[in-house]
Amino acid sequence: MNVSHSPASAAAPGADAFTTAPGNGALRSARLYLCTDARSGRGDFAEFVDAAYAGGVDIIQLRDKSIEAAEELDLLAVLKETAQRHGRLWAVNDRADIAVLSGAPVFHVGQKDLPLAAARTLLNGNAAIGLSSHSPEQVDAALAAAAGPGTLDYFCVGPLWATPTKPGRAAVGLDLVKYAAANAGADMPWFAIGGIDHSNVGQVVEAGASRIVVVRAITEAADPAAAADALRTALGAARS
Repeated sequence: MNVSHSPASAAAPGADAFTTAPGNGALRSARLYLCTDARSGRGDFAEFVDAAYAGGVDIIQLRDKSIEAAEELDLLAVLKETAQRHGRLWAVNDRADIAVLSGAPVFHVGQKDLPLAAARTLLNGNAAIGLSSHSPEQVDAALAAAAGPGTLDYFCVGPLWATPTKPGRAAVGLDLVKYAAANAGADMPWFAIGGIDHSNVGQVVEAGASRIVVVRAITEAADPAAAADALRTALGAARS
């Protein structure tokens, strides 16, 4: 896919006002979070992310280990413009340098990635930071970090079911969703992740999640907008 890099000045008028500093309501109100690769084989990244936002996705994260930094920045420029046009959020995974250069409002790390304090230093408070968690102990640590001086803004729990996007990662099941629901306060956003699709999202909501991260449920859909809309409808049963 050939994408020309768009400078930050090309953003729509007023779009920069929709950012996510820690505590911003845009993140807190988000329900549907999508992770996608660069869609290099299909060459439809711009069309896909536009359709996903139109269907009701709140946050899109570009996560593709196979692309180089320059291509990632080009794709993130497309994602940024599309997100701002829809009034939604977008995210960078793992690379704090890419997050800074692209102006990402959301940055996500795993347990073995850049430490939270280092990420916060590099981002200088200009992005919300999220963390993956895979056990009750890691959920407790995330909640403790969130209670500190603006270190963590949201966390994810999972993978609930085995998924090819995280090969070798053991599924944690719905009990971790129940644990997070019982221990996270109303002001701390958290998302369930891992193998969630239209067939099991009801179970995730019933276990206590009101926010989810999906991949294949939308990336492999013939109609991404319709798939996103159906997931939003299912999440409507969840308490905010």
